[in-house]
Amino acid sequence: MIRRHFHDLPVEARQAIVGKVGSVHAARTADGGLNSGIAAFIDTDHGPVFVKGIPTDHPQAPAQRREAAINPHLPRACPRLYWHIEVAGWDLLGYEVLTGRHADYSPGSPDLPLVAAALAELQEITAPTDVPIKAAEQRWAAYAPPGTAALFSGDTLLHTDLAPHNVLVDDRAHIIDWAWPTRGAAWIDPAILILRLLEAGHTLVDANAFARRSPSWRIAPREATEAFAAANAAAWQEIAQADAAPWKDAMASRAVAFRTHLRTLPGNG
Repeated sequence: MIRRHFHDLPVEARQAIVGKVGSVHAARTADGGLNSGIAAFIDTDHGPVFVKGIPTDHPQAPAQRREAAINPHLPRACPRLYWHIEVAGWDLLGYEVLTGRHADYSPGSPDLPLVAAALAELQEITAPTDVPIKAAEQRWAAYAPPGTAALFSGDTLLHTDLAPHNVLVDDRAHIIDWAWPTRGAAWIDPAILILRLLEAGHTLVDANAFARRSPSWRIAPREATEAFAAANAAAWQEIAQADAAPWKDAMASRAVAFRTHLRTLPGNG
């Protein structure tokens, strides 16, 4: 997606933002993350605000609306949404600014205990019933082995994209970018995190051991976790086939490797 600067927004959109925050004294376009048409830190009469936005007719606009709707239900460690407006063809969110850096998932990183704590907090959140989000058994149904998708069901609010660029760290870890909230079994987020740990250099054994810090993963039924590992591998293989970006191919290979590894483990892994 083409990244625009704050001052590239239509005048009407900028005026609507001023109506929310007062005068805008400075604006800086955020680095990284290309899923928003605009992502900027602005200095305002009421302090710093992070603004992200997308054209209302863009295919990803519904995902941003879900992100706004889910925000009141998130743990306090997640950034607060101040406002959500649609104006001049733009869907715009104004967020609390968190001072931090992207998490380091590499083996031995001091960020890892903070990530584990943030995930533990999230695991306690029940998915709201008043926000239209996908159920895990629907989201992965096309990839799951026949007759197994129902094993992914549950009432926990899942993030489902725990890449390190979606976690900010200061004195704690903050899970951000809630474009794909899902209702499902609590152990699914630890399972998804495993692939990102592998990406950061962990072994299959160590990545699985880290996931076992989550009680939900430790007690998850073997049949369910194996079915999800197979579904996740199939999903990543489809992604890699559609787009030959090296990192996507690497993720698909890791997902297949973990599916195989999980099958070799005794008990629940």
